[in-house]
Order: sequence, then structure tokens, then C-alpha cells
Amino acid sequence: MRRYDYHDGAANMQYNLKYKISPLYNRGTWSSIIKRLWGRLWGGNAPDPYLALLASAIGLLMAVPVLYVIWRSLFAGAERWTRLLDTRIPALMQNTLSITVATTLLSIVLGVSLAWLVYRCDLPGRHLWQWVLAIPLVIPPYVGAVAYIMLLGPTGWVRDLLGAAPVDIYSFGGVLFVLLMFKFPYVFLICGAALKRMNSSYEDTARSVGMGTWEMFWKVNFPFLRLAIGAGAILTSLCVLSEFGVIALMRYNTFTSAIYYQMESYDNISATVLSFPLIALTLLFLWLEFLSRKKQKFYQTTNNFRKTETIKLGRWKPLAFFWVGSVFLLSVLLPLSVLVYWSVFGLAGGALDSSFWGYALNSIKVAGLATLMSMLLALPVVYLKSRYPSLLSAVISKISSSGYALPGVIVALGIIFLFNQYIPWLYNTFFLVAVAYLVRFFPQTLQYGEASLNLISPRIDEAARSLGYPSRKVLFRVIIPLLRPGLLAGGALVFVSSLKELPATLLLRPPGFDTLAVRVWVEASEAVYHLAAPAALLIVLVSILPLKLMLSKY
Repeated sequence: MRRYDYHDGAANMQYNLKYKISPLYNRGTWSSIIKRLWGRLWGGNAPDPYLALLASAIGLLMAVPVLYVIWRSLFAGAERWTRLLDTRIPALMQNTLSITVATTLLSIVLGVSLAWLVYRCDLPGRHLWQWVLAIPLVIPPYVGAVAYIMLLGPTGWVRDLLGAAPVDIYSFGGVLFVLLMFKFPYVFLICGAALKRMNSSYEDTARSVGMGTWEMFWKVNFPFLRLAIGAGAILTSLCVLSEFGVIALMRYNTFTSAIYYQMESYDNISATVLSFPLIALTLLFLWLEFLSRKKQKFYQTTNNFRKTETIKLGRWKPLAFFWVGSVFLLSVLLPLSVLVYWSVFGLAGGALDSSFWGYALNSIKVAGLATLMSMLLALPVVYLKSRYPSLLSAVISKISSSGYALPGVIVALGIIFLFNQYIPWLYNTFFLVAVAYLVRFFPQTLQYGEASLNLISPRIDEAARSLGYPSRKVLFRVIIPLLRPGLLAGGALVFVSSLKELPATLLLRPPGFDTLAVRVWVEASEAVYHLAAPAALLIVLVSILPLKLMLSKY
């Protein structure tokens, strides 16, 4: 018998190990295996790892403030949760839901009726109405609240004329009216866009079987409008849920105002507890909207698209004109007239002093910083989603947009926690305000950037990569010059939205750092209308500038 030799055993062991893992040797090195797995993860169209890592980091940056608020609320303690559930949360839930549902339902009625009259009927000046009825969308609702407080408040014009205010503006009805006047354009614009794309062949078929205008609306037009109405309704409800300025100025208590006042009293933990139901409500509305879109899909299958015929109003034309004109009067003409009137008094009283221009400079500085950051950070996320579509890129894009659907007070709360605990040297600087603007309005740059990138042929990318350029170099050297118009358009919207943002600015501004929005809030709260009006009017005028850009999207 052969004597066992140690070296022979080691050789056999090495041979056996090599035999067992020989498939790994045949397939290549570990690096090639990792590359193969990376490609499978992206469905065979894998981006540069550095690009994916950068886009993931940006998405995480946008989501962290909100996630941190949720985390802190879950560990706020049973005693605090019990106390707030017993005392505050039920009343706040009732107030928030009632004002949200009422505003949304009335916005649907108002927006659909206006869209039908303006886009489908022979209303005089119909093309002009399409523009002017969109103006309330770019007027900050708290500015509209200030105007109506000046008009109908206890010390307003009507009280001076009649000796007493005919209505209580500080009531549920007053809050509902103001929100309705400045939220209905969401439904109006989206339904108007749907009506413009509607094919007349279906209406021709309906007429051929004897349907009248009213019956045809419910059986033919309304099914096509359901998705547009749902989209406008969800936008309206989310905006009402996140509304702070109107709620606080008109003394109506909802989750947003309660969270703000809790933070003003330095009880941030209770503020996180109150934030949790509001986040849950937001997610609920988004889920309901997703279900409605999933179950209702309508397609125009014919290739012979023909525009729908204009409906003759006949004897109803004066009534229709009165209805549209009344909405324009209440939502645009009357508020702007009040602001102009008080601005004249403000100019005569020296309102445009060095302090005013200092506030304007602060607004431009912090909004400009947020705009610049949004355009730079949107590039990797937009490029990854458009050129490397997959579940991962879709998730990154979604989490990057998480701050847009939530109120500014929640975003500000998360930023306060993070910077105070982990980056204290940046705390109490205007940089925090810019970060809040970035988280809140980053999706606006994403939307315009993605729309522009979809117009650029992927063959340009392929030609650059064939020359040895990795994805990140293709993005910065080839795509950015072509993508510049879309990014600038999105940046313009971020700039205007940042100028109007109120709650995040109030909570995050350093001592002595006031913006135009803050001064409107402060002066209106103290009933110093001649000082509040010029700042409010300037915000409105700047906000109207991108209106054409916004309407061109529809």
C-alpha cells in the first residue's frame, strides 16, 4: 500500500477545489461576474456605476428630510402620541379633511364648467379667457388672502363703506372661498388640455344616434375627461393639504399651521407626531389617484384626428359670459386692484426704502442658489431615467420627487433635525432655506429636463460612447449643451416657486434674514397693509412672467 504523502494530499485538494469552482474560472474573473450582474440589474442596459451612484445619492438627499421626520415621529414616545391623539389630532384631521374635500369638489365643478365654456363653446374672447383664467395659478394664495382681508376684513374697505363687515372672512367659508379662487386653475388647465385633444369622430357617432348636447357630454365627453379631472383633483387636494399661508392668515387650524406653531414653541418632537398623519393623508390621496388612473384608461384609436366643433351657446351666451367674467373678477381683477390701491399708498409713504430692496435681494439670492443647485443636480437623475429605463431608475426619480407632494413645514422640520444634529456649522444660515427650496421644487426641473431630453435622439449618446466616452462624460460634454433650454425653463419655475415659498422660509431663515414673502406675512399679520401690498404685488408680477412657459406645456 502506498504511503500517504502530505504533498500529494495538498495537490489533490487543490485539484478538487479547482474542479469544483472551475465554472467560475471558465466565466472569467470576479470583476467580469460583477459586471454581468450589474448588467442584469439594469436589464442589459447598464449605466456607468459612477453615474448611478451620483443619481442615487441625489435621490437620497431629497428623501432624507422626509424619512427622518417619519423616523423621529415613530419614536416620539407612547405618552406623547396618546396625548395628541386624545386632544389635537382628531380635530385637526376633521378640519384638514373638510377644507381639502370641499375645495377639491368645488374646484372640479368650477374648473370643468369653465374649461367647457372656454375651450368648447363660442364664448366671446375665448382665446383671451384661456390665458387670464390661468393667472390665479401663479398668484400665491396667501397674497390672495391678504387682498381679501384688506377688502372684507374687520378693518377692510367694505367695513369702511358699510360700517360693518358683511361676512366673517375668518371662517371656514372665507378660507374655502380664497382657496377655491386660487386652486381651480389646476382642474381648468388640465381639462382644457384634454378637451383640445378630443377627437370629433366620437361626437359625430353620438349625434348620428340622436344624442343631444347634454346626453353626449355625460356619455361621450365625460369618460374622456375622467383622467384629466382626477389629475386636477389630486393636484388641488395636495396643494390644499400643504397650504399654510392662507390657513394661518385666516386663523383656520389644520395640520400645517399646528405643526408650524408647535415648532415655534420649540416642541419639535410633537411637530413630528403631527406630521405623521399629514404624510399619511398625502400618501392616501396619491394612492387613490393611482388606483383611479389604473382602472380607467381611454384611447383614441382612430388615426383620422379631427378637431371638435365649437358648440353654439345661443341664448345662454350672456349667462355664460357673466359666469366666466365673475370668476375672473373674483380671482384676478379684484385682488390685484386691492394690491395696487394699497401699493400706491405704500409708495407715497416710502415703502420702497433700502429695507424693501434688501428683502428683495435676499429673495433673489436664496432663490437663485436653489435654482442653480436644482439645475446641476437634475442632470444625473434625468439622464439616468431617460437613457437607462429600469425599476431602479424609476425609484430614484420617484424618491427625488418626494418633497414636492409634502408641505413646506414638514420639509423644514426634517432639515432642522438633520442640520442641527449632523451639520451644525451650517445651521442658522440661509443655505438651509435654499436646501428646503431645492427639496420642495426639484421635480419641476426634473419634468422640464426629462421632456427636453426625450427630444434628443439616443443615437447621439451611442456615437459618443462608440468613441470611448463613459456615460458621465457623455452627459457633461454632449448632452448638457443640448439640454440647456429645458433646464433653464425648469430652473425658471424653481426660481419663481422659491420666491413665493412661505412656511419653509419662516422656519429656516437665520435671524434678521427676511424675504419678500416673509415681509408680506409679517406686515399683513399686523394689518400694516400699505407695507405688505408692494411686496405682494412684486411677487405676483414676477410670478406672472413664466405663465406663457407654463401654458405652452399644455
